[in-house]
Amino acid sequence: MDNIVKRAMAKWPNVPHCHGWLALDARGNWRMRNEHAQRQNLPGEKITQPALIGFIQRNYTHDAAGRWYFQNGPQRVYVDLEAAPYIARTTPSGFMLQTNESMGEIENAWLTENGRLFLQSGERIALLDDRDLAECLDMLHKDDAPATESDLDAWMAFATTSSKTGDMANPPLALQLGEKNLPLGFIAEQNIPARFGFVSKPRRTD
Repeated sequence: MDNIVKRAMAKWPNVPHCHGWLALDARGNWRMRNEHAQRQNLPGEKITQPALIGFIQRNYTHDAAGRWYFQNGPQRVYVDLEAAPYIARTTPSGFMLQTNESMGEIENAWLTENGRLFLQSGERIALLDDRDLAECLDMLHKDDAPATESDLDAWMAFATTSSKTGDMANPPLALQLGEKNLPLGFIAEQNIPARFGFVSKPRRTD
């Protein structure tokens, strides 16, 4: 967190929080949502100014209730999450988050009924940017051989019809990351916030 932000928090500790005005979309874009966007349930205007993006990302964190926010000086600006607190992209050196940080070693991977890939590293949960999904699907293996489209179709059919918990699917598939084969799990998208302890749309409760 920036020192200037820490000083502002100490100087003005009781500034009201802001809700609904900032969002993180499923491709890692920060979006400003004015009153019209909020009323019409629109995604909002994409923030493109590099200095502002950097300021948001350096001061992006969460509270104990799983509500993610950007600390804007003394004010918390809570973030609406379209998919997850982090969005990941593939790079030659591994997965990179929208905050320009390395995601680190991937420990778990899940595919949803909508074909979206979620990745976990430590306490971080990230959606893979859909523009990189095809690249990762090419890393899927079954029985130590590259998975075919039919293998994936069979896996998805079993998972969506027979797996209510999302913990197992048959036939098993694994995501090959270097020398590591990571078993692929299934999870229903509606269960993701509760499973990983984040709030998609933080709002005032008082």
